[in-house]
Amino acid sequence: MTIRPRRSLLYVPGSNPRALDKARTLDADGLILDLEDAVAPDAKVAARERVVAAVRAGGWAPREVLVRANAADTPWGADDLAALAGSGADGVVLSKVERPETVKAAEAALTAAGAPKDLMLWCMIETPLGVLNAAAIAGSSPRQAGGRLAGLILGTSDLAKDLRAAHEPGRQPLLTALGLCLLAGRAHGLAVIDGVHLDLEDQAGFAESCRQGAALGFDGKSLIHPKTLAAANAAFAPSTEAVETALRVIAAHAAALAAGQGVTIVDGRLVEALHVSDAERVVAMHRAIAERSGA
Repeated sequence: MTIRPRRSLLYVPGSNPRALDKARTLDADGLILDLEDAVAPDAKVAARERVVAAVRAGGWAPREVLVRANAADTPWGADDLAALAGSGADGVVLSKVERPETVKAAEAALTAAGAPKDLMLWCMIETPLGVLNAAAIAGSSPRQAGGRLAGLILGTSDLAKDLRAAHEPGRQPLLTALGLCLLAGRAHGLAVIDGVHLDLEDQAGFAESCRQGAALGFDGKSLIHPKTLAAANAAFAPSTEAVETALRVIAAHAAALAAGQGVTIVDGRLVEALHVSDAERVVAMHRAIAERSGA
């Protein structure tokens, strides 16, 4: 089973050369080099040139490198896609996606600009309309049919603003939206990344947000500061206990099959094929994280 850890995706301002240099040394599974919210209008062109040059310079592995482009209806969106097509980035993040047509248009623009087939698209879901159309967006460019869509990233700050929802522990006002996006992503085989936690001094709140996101089923969390990387990486990695249990499940099921039985009992619980599939995913993630750490 091939799997890629995406426990932590850190936003990095594209206009900040020191931040770009430092990002190459950070223990993040992925980086989102940002040309949108983090860059002032009069710095957009320079930031694009800086980010493209930085990506081409290399030195990012084993981190996944994504670049968040400006929206297509801005003065910079089309030029962002054209420049990123040949940059060598792993993916392009589309902001405030609300309709599948946005994905298809970006895909066509990248292809026309000569982008390689392995340049993926990621969609920010950060408005009520985006959430309501999440299923259509998630199915708009399937990789099994040669499409580019790799994942969804929740923009919970903008979403909460548009919903007029309170920022409160447990994120109860956002649970419906989080669930709809997870359902859409999983239905179409995409990675799904939880939104940021804005209060950098609220360590307990951040830890709870990570715990909740992992429990809901998110692959990882988007982050705004390097000091949160360790907590996110720990929260979205399988625990030692989970890995040990998964290995026992796999071994017990194999023994049961060898004895001509389809089910068995592990730790007092019934184990059948669906549990083995999940156990194999846990073990594959554990091994992928270990390989990444070794790299």
